[in-house]
Amino acid sequence: MVEKVYVTYNEVHKLCQASADRILNDFKPNLMIAIGGGGYVPARILRSFLKRPSAPNIPIQAIGLSLYEQLPSSNPSNPVETPGTKVTRTQWLDFSSLEMANLVGKNILIVDEVDDTRTTLEYAVRELQKDVEAAAQQVGSNQSTHFSIFVLHNKEKAKKGHLPQAMMDEGRYLAARTVSDVWICYPWEATDIDEHDKLAASQAKY
Repeated sequence: MVEKVYVTYNEVHKLCQASADRILNDFKPNLMIAIGGGGYVPARILRSFLKRPSAPNIPIQAIGLSLYEQLPSSNPSNPVETPGTKVTRTQWLDFSSLEMANLVGKNILIVDEVDDTRTTLEYAVRELQKDVEAAAQQVGSNQSTHFSIFVLHNKEKAKKGHLPQAMMDEGRYLAARTVSDVWICYPWEATDIDEHDKLAASQAKY
């Protein structure tokens, strides 16, 4: 049976708050790219903690990637999902509203809720790097664009995907918390938030 861990909005808020100084001081992001749908809420919360007086808010863009698929369950009200084998691109940067050239030479923070198999993160970094490199060639720029990653939870397990070695060596990857290979239930996935919070309150602290 899959062990489930229920995470509350308060816990997400505090994980973002605890990570903000490291992100601001080490990553120095000019832009956040949230991977939907799990990265939307953490990115928005994080932006409040990254805001500095007299400085503008860090812009947030969104991409949509899907990897998980639902498994048959004996309890229809308690479905179980599992990582799939293929990343599906459901949404990408809108080149008409955000020119890729504007990303060249920037520090870009990719935000997601969980690093499970790392397949989605690998895809996001690889494809975004390709797009930015193409844009740099078009404008004749040799400026370096630096990608960093922030996730709420990293699952301690063998990963199928791989991130650039330079990113890992330079410490441009940050997980607010590392957990065992459990199924994490986030509050934005709940259809009954009161029941979700009750389950979170009744469980042992992870």
